[in-house]
Amino acid sequence: MKFFVSCGEASGDLHLSYLVKSINSRYENVEFFGVAGEKSEKEGVKILQNIDELAIMGFTEILKKYKFLKNKAQDYINFIRENDIKNVILIDYGGFNLKFLEMLKKEIEHIKVFYYIPPKIWIWGEKRIHKLKLADHIMVIFPWEVDFYKKHNVNAIYYGNPFSDIYKKNEKSGEKILLLPGSRKQEILSMIPIFLEIVKALKDKNFVLKLNSLNDLIYTKEIEKQKNIEITIEKSLKDITKECELGIATSGTVTLELALLNLPTIVVYKTSAINYFIAKYILKVGYISLPNLIANLEIFPELIQNKCNSKEIIKNIGLIQKNKKLVFSKIEGMREKIAGKAVIGSYADFLMEKKYEDTKI
Repeated sequence: MKFFVSCGEASGDLHLSYLVKSINSRYENVEFFGVAGEKSEKEGVKILQNIDELAIMGFTEILKKYKFLKNKAQDYINFIRENDIKNVILIDYGGFNLKFLEMLKKEIEHIKVFYYIPPKIWIWGEKRIHKLKLADHIMVIFPWEVDFYKKHNVNAIYYGNPFSDIYKKNEKSGEKILLLPGSRKQEILSMIPIFLEIVKALKDKNFVLKLNSLNDLIYTKEIEKQKNIEITIEKSLKDITKECELGIATSGTVTLELALLNLPTIVVYKTSAINYFIAKYILKVGYISLPNLIANLEIFPELIQNKCNSKEIIKNIGLIQKNKKLVFSKIEGMREKIAGKAVIGSYADFLMEKKYEDTKI
């Protein structure tokens, strides 16, 4: 049994790696090919395109790369045909995968597509639902998505959030501050100068800067000169959070990981003026971090654009330190909302059981 997989970012690669690992541990003779990263490759995915080469952030960047990405989609379709692959798994990355889904259904008869973790169209605009409906099965990881899709006559599958399987609450904490600039070049370039100001200002505190890749070290030449900071790539998030009292993280999937690990966090985000304008005035954006969206209240402070500066961040470090009990209580309430039983295994079983069926949802 062969699957083609497509994710475009570190978070999608992480979720895909969990799914592939679960399938390989439960089923025999399953092969995975496609677009993924190091984590999925370690679990056995044969990489056609590494996601590091596709890292794109923001609306204007996607528009600039449109022709490149469309050509890539056609290359993948040709590979699927040539290798007689009948099943495709898409993971998030809506800017590319929705177009890829459309092309797949148009060009390959009887192809079965599973959209695991569909793009957040409940934020980005419901009009894209017609493209998502082309998928044979939609597998969601947030509870409210079930009702959202039901409203559009789509039977979305939900067993819980995969991270509730992986990340258990840390009972131990330390005194360091964890810095997470993100996985994309643009994010790192935006955040490292701000992190440097914080590290210099709080000389009595020890910091840990976690990067995703050795390639990211080219952006850290100045900050690594500071005596009160450690830079790590290999240490796991689980281990690092046990050494820390709080985190400062670029908005993304990692904020949910940190919440489940019980680490109070300041969420930061800085993008181009045009991307921010689109997000603020066109899209349905309230909170931007997953813990806050899940709880529908502010668990973690969000410092965006002009508020994303060292002065505001340092102020919020103090506020979190004064109100930790309240933050921990809010985190616990959020955790209960997304808990499930054997979540990743349930998605793996659903996918394998449905792979031969010809009926659409």
